[in-house]
Amino acid sequence: MAAPVGPRPSSGETLQERSKGKDVRISNIVAAKAVAAAIRTSLGPRGMDKLMQLPSGEVLISNDGATILSKMNVLHPAAKMLVECSQSQDIEAGDGTTSVVVLAGALLDACSGLLSKGIHPAMIASSFYKAAEQCTQLLKKAAQPVDMNDRESLIHAVQTCLSSKVVSQNSDLLAPLAVDSVLGILGDNPSDAVNVDLRDIRMVEQLGGTVDDTELVPGLVFDKGSTKTAGGPSQVENAKVALIQFCLSAPKTDMDNNVVVSDYAAMDRILRDERKYILNMCKKIKKSGANVVLIQKSILRDAYNELSLHFLAKMGILVVTDIERTDVEFVCRTLGCTPVPHVDSLSPEKLGSAEHVGDVVLPGSGHKVVKFVGVANPGRTSTVLLRGSNELVLAEANRSVHDAQCVVRSLVKQRYLIAGGGAAETEASLRLRELALETTGMDSHCFKAYADALEVIPYTLAENAGLKPIEIVTELRKAHAEGTIGAGIDVKKGHISNMYSKNVVQPLLVTTSAIKLATETVCMILKVDDLVVVV
Repeated sequence: MAAPVGPRPSSGETLQERSKGKDVRISNIVAAKAVAAAIRTSLGPRGMDKLMQLPSGEVLISNDGATILSKMNVLHPAAKMLVECSQSQDIEAGDGTTSVVVLAGALLDACSGLLSKGIHPAMIASSFYKAAEQCTQLLKKAAQPVDMNDRESLIHAVQTCLSSKVVSQNSDLLAPLAVDSVLGILGDNPSDAVNVDLRDIRMVEQLGGTVDDTELVPGLVFDKGSTKTAGGPSQVENAKVALIQFCLSAPKTDMDNNVVVSDYAAMDRILRDERKYILNMCKKIKKSGANVVLIQKSILRDAYNELSLHFLAKMGILVVTDIERTDVEFVCRTLGCTPVPHVDSLSPEKLGSAEHVGDVVLPGSGHKVVKFVGVANPGRTSTVLLRGSNELVLAEANRSVHDAQCVVRSLVKQRYLIAGGGAAETEASLRLRELALETTGMDSHCFKAYADALEVIPYTLAENAGLKPIEIVTELRKAHAEGTIGAGIDVKKGHISNMYSKNVVQPLLVTTSAIKLATETVCMILKVDDLVVVV
């Protein structure tokens, strides 16, 4: 006898449950696409810049995707995922932060088309992961290997990255500077390096002059002049540098208290003892052989006073004050010195060395900085002194140089270059379409939709450059079908050119990372079928 069958759920209830998941999914896709559309116009060398007014009243100009999105006040949880995706790309590759969001927007658009055909979201997500994996393999075949000793190739890759920045007209100066700053910390044999820590490169911003005055200092620069009283030195040859963490001022008790002095003799004795105490410390510093003293900033009491500066000036010692706690490690690695927490532990072996230390007046502003030249640099560090006519230019130059250094870091991680100008995406799209014809089932539909979505990058590049996007993308597709792997959009001339011969190249890691991160984000959004608000 057959088992009794339970009551079937009414079709109305089932429909309601499904429609809710569908509505949430559509809402998420629309919100995420809105974020992608907001920064789509910033893509490429002819992309527009965004002017942002922050809550503090500060104004910011940038076309860097990660910077724009990090400053946007995004409320929708699905849209926030795209912001985080852009930040992940910034950490992983440093460049392509706008591309990854634009690509994610196009993939979400493709998803809505596939969902309307009745394909299940889990099937779409599974196929998209396969397509991303195929694209990564196809692009690696199309890429060209690069040698880290080939400085010219690295400069071309960095110039491509800088071409879309606000400071693109200064790329002839900034590109070699960014490459040299990274190669300088890689050591004598850059081919053996597997990663780079960009914290070894210190960026010092100085208002005044122009971006063309920016320079790479193979030593150390402090963004303020030396602190000196009358008669103190401002230039020191063959410097012995001491980094002190104790205070050159009168000692204080642990508890807050007041000393009441009733007569002049007692006051005189207090001042005399204070003078004697400080003089004794200055003599110990002189005895160690130090002729340059760096004083760490103190929050408990004065790190120095006029009396200590007077004694040090008499002894011919150059003083730089207010060294930040966060800079201590960098300073020690550059100069080869050891921070000294107490005056009694100061000894000659704890001193760093430099051929020349002195104040330098910067052209265009009259501002002074302290430069340390001819340092031992056992920790392999370098300093970039950035100049700019205003705060906006200076901040954007800093972001652009950092992105340029990230491009070199990407090449250290994965030593392949691929053509820019939409060439990589068009090549991957074309090969994926061919694969879709050979594949059966749902994968075939999804691969084709994924391939169409990849073409958003060349389409947007052409659109932002004021060209006819449909004509340009059709031409580009034809060139790749004929076997020109490096064919891309030359936005300056307004036609299709071989990007390899034009030296418009970018690291393979930037493109593959963008494809993987965009796919992961889209699949995550796709698998969400309900929004739970926890109060």
